[in-house]
Amino acid sequence: MHEQARGGSNTHFLNMRSAEFGEPGLDYEPSVPVMALRVDVAAREREIPVHEHRSGQLVIALRGAVSCEVPGALWMVPPQAGVWIPGGTPHSNRGTANAQIFYLFVEPGAAPLPDRCCTLRISPMLSEMIQYLAGLPPLYEAGGSTDRLAQVLLDQLCAMPTEEMFLPMPEDARLRKISTAMMRDPSDRRTQTNWASELGMSDRTLNRLCTSLTGLSFGRWRRQLQMIVALRELSGGATVQQVAYNLGYESPSAFNTMFKKAFGKPPATYINDRFRVDG
Repeated sequence: MHEQARGGSNTHFLNMRSAEFGEPGLDYEPSVPVMALRVDVAAREREIPVHEHRSGQLVIALRGAVSCEVPGALWMVPPQAGVWIPGGTPHSNRGTANAQIFYLFVEPGAAPLPDRCCTLRISPMLSEMIQYLAGLPPLYEAGGSTDRLAQVLLDQLCAMPTEEMFLPMPEDARLRKISTAMMRDPSDRRTQTNWASELGMSDRTLNRLCTSLTGLSFGRWRRQLQMIVALRELSGGATVQQVAYNLGYESPSAFNTMFKKAFGKPPATYINDRFRVDG
């Protein structure tokens, strides 16, 4: 039986490349079940503005780090993991300088993947499959070798365990002002009292607002934001000492203690374990 080709031209693929780099009015409606795309970030950090796809999207970083913001949350892409963004979800991506990022686009209904954002652990084998698919032509024949690879890839992706690597990011303008300031300058040491005064409210009101919108006290929310930033910087190649001082800690040991409370391991051990591909 003659195999039917999936898709008719590579025009959609070119549009997707343009859309991912922020050009307006372009989106991708894939004509294949799965498509992978490699993106190399230049020497400067790069942000892709808010956009959405009909397809679901997996974002992974082989080198450097990338974060994804969706309504209500900021997701971190740690080493050997990827953030899954269901189709139709508005999101923006930020890659650190010199990052190597892979996008995997999955057609709606192609696989029973989660209907909410989550972090999926990516096995070394699955990582290699995504990289290999990204090097193949974006259009392929149904039943052909690339199509069979894509189906196995989806089976493997559906079997990956989930992780929770996100920070609640409410739309409230007052908390957004705080989170934006701390993301821009993680060493900002303004206290809860300082922020409450700046926003024209009491400490108790600010803490109540934060708890009601994020489920976390102001102190816990701030520490979680710092740990997200720390993970981004460590994944991007910064040293423990650099990250500790950039976050305003008085010493690397104080930062190590806080990081271990959050992730169960000291930062150097955590990052080494995440980058290890033999386990």
